[in-house]
Amino acid sequence: MALSDLLYPDNPKRREELIHLHQELLDCMATNFRATNELAGVLNEHLGCTITHIQMREGSTVKANCDIIIQAMSEIQHQVQKIDSDMKEKLEPVLYQKLYDIKEPELEKIAIAQKVFSIVLGEATSTAGMVAIKLLGSNLITLTVSKLVSLLAQIGASVLGGISITILGLGIEMILHAILGAVERNQLLAAVRSYEKHLAEFKAASEKYQRAIREVTSLVRQQVQ
Repeated sequence: MALSDLLYPDNPKRREELIHLHQELLDCMATNFRATNELAGVLNEHLGCTITHIQMREGSTVKANCDIIIQAMSEIQHQVQKIDSDMKEKLEPVLYQKLYDIKEPELEKIAIAQKVFSIVLGEATSTAGMVAIKLLGSNLITLTVSKLVSLLAQIGASVLGGISITILGLGIEMILHAILGAVERNQLLAAVRSYEKHLAEFKAASEKYQRAIREVTSLVRQQVQ
């Protein structure tokens, strides 16, 4: 047993908590990677986008992987803003305002958007207008993506950012070494509390992000069927 564990008997428990929290963070990030790729696939197929699919880099740090998904989300934001710009440019002001009027029937909005995509793309899929309206009319971009990007940036900039996403074998020692530096009880407890705070916020924002994407992709699947 390490001397620090004799002096601070809670340390082994704290270490296990850190490892568990780290795995939760990685699981959550992996789900976000998959959800982002799913949304990118919809945008590429139906709206003429060319968003590159992403994957987690197992040999890299948490920050490096945060940066990967931030870049993909930023590209999605850019594409949705471009869709809005295309609508504004091609439509009469009255029709453009209808796209954001909650009182307007959904089918009419979709028909308006579909016409624009037929012009912009030359040929648009039957679901293009529906996808565009869902993205423009929901808070997917304005709230969920922006919130998640902000949290990912915070995690990347924190002590967590320097930790390898690998947790097997020597990875465990790397996690502990990267987080702790020293193994005094108050430092270990502070690391656990910091991880818990970041993870709670990240999981909540991730669930909203994934739910918003499922709303879009489920509509596409229903339309195809």
